[in-house]
Amino acid sequence: MNGKADIGVIGMEVMGKNLALNMESRGYTVAVFNRTGTKTRDFIEGPARGKHFVPSYELQNFVSSLKSPRKIMLMVKEGAPVDAFIEKLLPLLEKGDLIIDGGNSFFKDTIRRNSELTEKGILFIGTGVSGGEEGALKGPAIMPGGQPEAYGLVEKILTDISAKAEDGKPCVTYIGPNGAGHFVKTTHNGIEYGDMQLIGECVSVFRKVGMNAGEIADIMEKWNGRNDMLRSYLIEITSDSMKEKQKDGKGYLVDIVADITRMKGTGTWTIQSALELLVPVPTIASAVFSREMSQDKEIRLKMAKILRIPPAEKLTENRQGLMEIAHDALYIAKISSYAQGLALLQAASREYKFDLKLGEIAKIWRGGCIIRAQFLDEITKAYEENPDLPNLLASPKFSGFVNKNLWKLARFIEIAHTSGVSALGMASSYDYVLQISSAVMVAAQVSALQRDYFGAHGYFKIGGEKEPQIITTTEGKMREFHTEWMLPGRPEKEITK
Repeated sequence: MNGKADIGVIGMEVMGKNLALNMESRGYTVAVFNRTGTKTRDFIEGPARGKHFVPSYELQNFVSSLKSPRKIMLMVKEGAPVDAFIEKLLPLLEKGDLIIDGGNSFFKDTIRRNSELTEKGILFIGTGVSGGEEGALKGPAIMPGGQPEAYGLVEKILTDISAKAEDGKPCVTYIGPNGAGHFVKTTHNGIEYGDMQLIGECVSVFRKVGMNAGEIADIMEKWNGRNDMLRSYLIEITSDSMKEKQKDGKGYLVDIVADITRMKGTGTWTIQSALELLVPVPTIASAVFSREMSQDKEIRLKMAKILRIPPAEKLTENRQGLMEIAHDALYIAKISSYAQGLALLQAASREYKFDLKLGEIAKIWRGGCIIRAQFLDEITKAYEENPDLPNLLASPKFSGFVNKNLWKLARFIEIAHTSGVSALGMASSYDYVLQISSAVMVAAQVSALQRDYFGAHGYFKIGGEKEPQIITTTEGKMREFHTEWMLPGRPEKEITK
């Protein structure tokens, strides 16, 4: 093909190939390269045949085939492979060229790469790309972070290839500097874990009370109705996949799928970040821990013979009543889970100076990505009405529903437990609501004294009668105290630091 390419893609696995095809379908000429040349050849002779692609089998030729400033998107495995390709590309690039890492990289690696490349005059974007192979081909949600001028070079391309929400808005926006895009994608994946766990727990209860996969699929299909608050991609594919029959026609496929769920690391990164930033994300954590437990199949089989779970109690609700409770319980648990994820984004924005716009992030999640849902329209509106919401649960739209229906989540957890079904995600969502709405956490009061008793770690005190507040100094700092527990009379002193 004559002429130079508008953009290049390195990595001809499924995501790379589909993104390249997406770009070409929007009118761009795309250069392609893969470390193993046969994969490039297979792509060019297969799905790319007769289309506007420029194949290269040497990295030098690939770089030379691009218009200046060069725009190169890496679709390779995170970690060392990304660094290796950057190292190989650097001698071939000129100042002002752009490298885009479109894989699921750890955001701190992206911050490091951005800094190193900036020193060399090379622009760098770390972007989340969500939607799986179908999204990559037809339109994903895209979360780019890097220099604003770097985003300016590819804004049109990314906008053109992105998914479009139902109102026609593109599911891409500039997220923020350096690692902001990859942090948002990691948190997206953590929220995704939570969503999947909560849906799975609903299915588990339905199965326990005697419903088969087809009946549950019908419930999920109803919940995915156009005006239903639970309408989402994950509910949709749960319904569709649970209808799938075994090839021999004897039952449903889900009945013979092993109860082992693997993960690639982004959920774990979400939990690690939450621990570092001191942000509780119990629903997301419960999903990660449940996946870890699912992989311990051998020990679970042994323990199933040792521990005797009491037999299920008879339900007081009829099937319709159970479905209504489960529906609203799932919605509240979902609100709680998203509130946790968005609180993590708020904390990261402060710590790393990402300047994240939560409403804009929710807006681009409305299409293309795995967690796309009708619910995200309401989140977008909540942050448009009040960009400074202290927590998603403070939005009147959500707090009103929670205040009226929280009992349903409590009842669902009770039904699960008395049926012998683990509801770790649902319970974590419920307890998050209880804790964040607790003016006084008695357990924390007790723990504070315990820590001071055995380790002289100190404690803070509450003062005031009408509206108790933490006692502070004249400078506004919290005053810290310690009781001399081992001395007669247990004298108290103020700790000065």
